[in-house]
Amino acid sequence: MTGTGLAAVVADTQAELTVTGCAIDAVHAEGICFIEQSRGSVDRTRVTDAQHGIAVVGGSDPVVRGCAFVRCRDTGINVRSSGRGRFEECEVLDAGNASVFSTEGGSPEVHGCRVSGGNVGIAVTEGARGRFTHVTIEDLTSVALRVRDGSSAVFEHVRVERCPSHVETLGDGGTTADITDAVFRDFDMSAVEVLGRSRVRLKNVSAERGTLGFGVGEEAQLFVHDCEIEAVSRCGAIAFGKGRLVARNLTVTGSGTMGLSGGDSAYLDVVDSAFTDCAVVGVSVRDRCGGRLADCTVDGTGRDAVRHNGLVELASLRTSLPVVKESTEPAAPPPTIVNNFNAPVFNAEVHGVQLAWNNTQAVQQQTGEGGSPA
Repeated sequence: MTGTGLAAVVADTQAELTVTGCAIDAVHAEGICFIEQSRGSVDRTRVTDAQHGIAVVGGSDPVVRGCAFVRCRDTGINVRSSGRGRFEECEVLDAGNASVFSTEGGSPEVHGCRVSGGNVGIAVTEGARGRFTHVTIEDLTSVALRVRDGSSAVFEHVRVERCPSHVETLGDGGTTADITDAVFRDFDMSAVEVLGRSRVRLKNVSAERGTLGFGVGEEAQLFVHDCEIEAVSRCGAIAFGKGRLVARNLTVTGSGTMGLSGGDSAYLDVVDSAFTDCAVVGVSVRDRCGGRLADCTVDGTGRDAVRHNGLVELASLRTSLPVVKESTEPAAPPPTIVNNFNAPVFNAEVHGVQLAWNNTQAVQQQTGEGGSPA
């Protein structure tokens, strides 16, 4: 099928559709569309140059296996308006906007899929959900995994390479992402960025070769368990704003500046973690950031183990490098000088004035020419 004006294939109200071994090309709208609680299956089908490769809306729930969605102008897989669906062993290549898009209450399951090229990898927005397992994402121009606006997503056994940012979350407290057994490599900016009031949990996650490993800011929360960060140019993990970072068994190796950084009014709770070969300092805590470091190790050739503001508790810190406490007290203002004078003070030459002081009475008389009374 080629050159259709709207969607190429549509399953409408409670219909059941089976598509096998088909090729769909140059479609004005969707290549395949399931709407109004329709069901069915799509196997070994290739959709090229459609607005959306496949769209699932209105409570529909198909099973899609072994399909390819190539050069779709907007999205490859689009699940919205309470749509569902299971997508197995599919490919999405060079999507114009988002390769996999779940929005407006959508809830897909994506397993064993590959995303390559295009803009955004997987986006879950506007109160949607999704479960994504054994997914490979590479060579995008924007973020690989995006969760926003009260949405919730689970990512397991995910591998991401060569993207500017690998994980980005932003939204209220209902915006959550759970990421387990994931590898993030070669990121231009950050491996994980958690903002707004969103919450992210990382377990068995490794981040290698980038600028910033894990970052949490504003009022967001990041929970890290058994994770590794290696060969980042700036900082391994950072908390700023009012962000909260809770880490257990975090390892940072070979940071170009700092292993761990806390600033503004952020909170750090880091236990059983190690910071090795950080070029400048293992841990830096400044401004009004507080919290604790317990049973942590700082090794290597950096200048200092910890630079802190006195607001973070250091318990059982193991290091041979210096620990430096930096003052957080503001500089004292310059003294105020007050001069009290009991007589007039002249700072320049004065002519034609009359003065009186320490008098109970003063009489002022105007004189005319020659000094005679006027």
